[in-house]
Amino acid sequence: MGKKFEGWECSLQCSGNLSPQAHYPMRRLEEEGRDSEGKKVVLSVMGMSCAACAGSIEKAIKRLPGIREAVVDVLNHKAQVLYYPQMLHEQRIREAIEDAGFEAKVMEEDSKDTSTQICRIHVRGMTCTSCSSTIESALQSLHGVHKARVALTTEEAEVCYDPKIVTHNHFMSAIEETGFEAVLISTGEHITKIELQIDGIKNEQSLNVIERSLHELPGVETIDIYPDINKISITYKPYMTGPRTFIEVIESTGSGCFKAIIFPNDGGREAQRQEEINRFFKLFIWSLAFTIPVFLTSMVLMYIPGVKRVLDIKVVNMLNIGLLLRCEFATPVQFIIGRRFYVGAYKALRKGSANMDVLIALGTNAAYFYSLYVVERAASSRHFKGSDFFETSSMLISFILLGKYLEVLAKGKTSQAIAKLMNLTPETATLLTQDDEGNVVSERQIDSRLIQKEDVIKVVPGAKVASDGFVIWGQSHVNESMITGEAKPVAKRKGDMVIGGTLNENGVLHVKVTRVGSESALSQIVRLVESAQMAKAPVQKIADHISKYFVPMVIALSLSTWLSWFLAGKFHAYPKSWIPSSTNSFELALQFGISVMVIACPCALGLATPTAVMVGTGVGATQGVLIKGGQALENAHKVNCIVFDKTGTLTVGKPVVVTTKLLKKTSLSNFYEFAAAAEVNSEHPIAKAIVEHAKKIIEEEQNHPWPEARDFASVSGHGVKAIVLNKEIMVGNKKMMLDHNIAISAEAEETLAEAESLAQTGILVSLDGEVAGVLAVSDPLKPGAKEVISILNLMKIKSIMVTGDNWGTANSIARQAGIETVMAEALPETKATKIKELKV
Repeated sequence: MGKKFEGWECSLQCSGNLSPQAHYPMRRLEEEGRDSEGKKVVLSVMGMSCAACAGSIEKAIKRLPGIREAVVDVLNHKAQVLYYPQMLHEQRIREAIEDAGFEAKVMEEDSKDTSTQICRIHVRGMTCTSCSSTIESALQSLHGVHKARVALTTEEAEVCYDPKIVTHNHFMSAIEETGFEAVLISTGEHITKIELQIDGIKNEQSLNVIERSLHELPGVETIDIYPDINKISITYKPYMTGPRTFIEVIESTGSGCFKAIIFPNDGGREAQRQEEINRFFKLFIWSLAFTIPVFLTSMVLMYIPGVKRVLDIKVVNMLNIGLLLRCEFATPVQFIIGRRFYVGAYKALRKGSANMDVLIALGTNAAYFYSLYVVERAASSRHFKGSDFFETSSMLISFILLGKYLEVLAKGKTSQAIAKLMNLTPETATLLTQDDEGNVVSERQIDSRLIQKEDVIKVVPGAKVASDGFVIWGQSHVNESMITGEAKPVAKRKGDMVIGGTLNENGVLHVKVTRVGSESALSQIVRLVESAQMAKAPVQKIADHISKYFVPMVIALSLSTWLSWFLAGKFHAYPKSWIPSSTNSFELALQFGISVMVIACPCALGLATPTAVMVGTGVGATQGVLIKGGQALENAHKVNCIVFDKTGTLTVGKPVVVTTKLLKKTSLSNFYEFAAAAEVNSEHPIAKAIVEHAKKIIEEEQNHPWPEARDFASVSGHGVKAIVLNKEIMVGNKKMMLDHNIAISAEAEETLAEAESLAQTGILVSLDGEVAGVLAVSDPLKPGAKEVISILNLMKIKSIMVTGDNWGTANSIARQAGIETVMAEALPETKATKIKELKV
């Protein structure tokens, strides 16, 4: 997806924890401010809409003399600056922010900001919203917890707490006491964890030597050793040390006999998810294998005369082969395959709550043990006739297992969106070693996970930027569409910020790393998506509240259903013809009671909304749209006006050749052979468009060998010229041709005028001083844009286009898309003002 309208779309993108400069760097800056002679000032900054805004403000502040450090937090609309008061006044910092186009005012330092942390815990064993509500209540009841929320779909708990009062160990204990398994993800203390595998370990003493060496490093918090698999787990402060330092220390210990690598990760959470999917699939298959015979003997084979006689053969008294087979096949389904429901029900009842497992256990047990009673009566009586419900219990368990399998399958698919975001970063990076004067001494390939702060990395054309940082050498264009949504490549030169995961298009860059791991822009985006998936929509909160009372209510309704039908049968309140010939009024009432219990499973009530939110936010993330949780989705139906930007949103976002007019007797392929040979040496977007179009015309291999261009020259703002196959070629605008005394025919003038009326750029191509043809280059409308606007019109949603482009181009694109209201030549702040006006 291309660039969205800054004042509208970016507000979605930057809500939550998107800012690459968010909470963690702020905290570090506060620590530095206390430990140095510098002074810290906190400013409230209004008007920021995305990470690019934060970058421009940070750049403007750092240009000032006397600035030691500056960090901008988009999420909280703040800027914290550490500066030397003898060189600079805080008023000058405020003015610099305002000069960058934003509103700023100095605010008092809020000492409470550092007293709150967020802990994330993975919770295993939840089956319904009753489980998540129980855990949420247990966490909320702890002293020092400000807010706790548990997401059933992501199987995570997020706790906002005061670290001075309570710790993550209390949360783990509280979750485990409710009967669920807890695995710590992060404590919110802004430390990073890495696992290393060490080869060359001969005994436990070797590990102890390595542990002592690592503990001496500054910034190392904890070290956990796993001698059985030669693994060592280290938590550390990333702004003080890093994994490459750990590996160097380990390999230098013990006379170089140890080798360390990042511990092979078999997928982590993804592997656990896949294991869960496989487990439910196997349970379902085994359950199905035992249930099918039960179903056949009770529902199908009894209507086949020959088979029916075999099934009706008496074994003991009235106990026949069919009933005995059903009992034998249903028993493993009930107690072995269905064991997980008993365990879940026990844990819930032990804590005084009732969940989905309680309903399943009650319903299936009622059906199974009544059927067992029928077996016992049939075996001990010569005249007893009764119907069993073995197929009810076994089929119910099979269907529920199928539902659980589909549920975990859906959860696994939605987590792929986050995996795709994380895969934007490259696997390797080129690390540069520099001398004291900044000259490159050497370079080597390293795992991108080994990058540390203050490293200098090299980014070649076509490669992805491995980590956030700023350019210290080189210039290029970087495609940031995967992060910002802006389709047009952004020019980068010395001092400019770059974002990890973005694509370097041309030119070599040397980048000094400023942010790694969880503080990078990409990690913040991933965190935003995870947070959005965890956030509860208003309607979901209602469903969760109902779920607390749902299970007891269903049990009461089930019992009252059975009792009312049983009493109605006893007092002959309905005709006897309603009772099947093989049953009695008690069995009929039991069937109705069990039916109410098993079909009223609360999973649909509790899972429908969170699953929809999870799928919506996940799919949105893969399409470049970051949605801030269920409330945004729930309010989407109220939208009556949508504002679009032009470049990259309604249009493709890059120029392409749309028409060609030949003015000389030459073939189209020859014409483009000459034009592309000259333009292939240029980095201009229009030049690239001409070369790409030429490849399609010639229809040869991707790396077509163009004729050699001699004496190539690029005339800035006009075009290029070169000698190709002994012919003088010029490709450029009208002014370039006139400057070189090349006559432009009336036909060429007419073609240029027509192109301009359609908001296209006219390009002239001359061969040996004579115009041979005219190209029209344009940023065309996206294939589906017109259809989208048409659908919105049918939905009575008004479409408005706001762009910084000129009125001619804007009106042309608006006509093609079917948009009536246009606002052109608008500055970013004008766009934001327009959005505010429309919201009123």
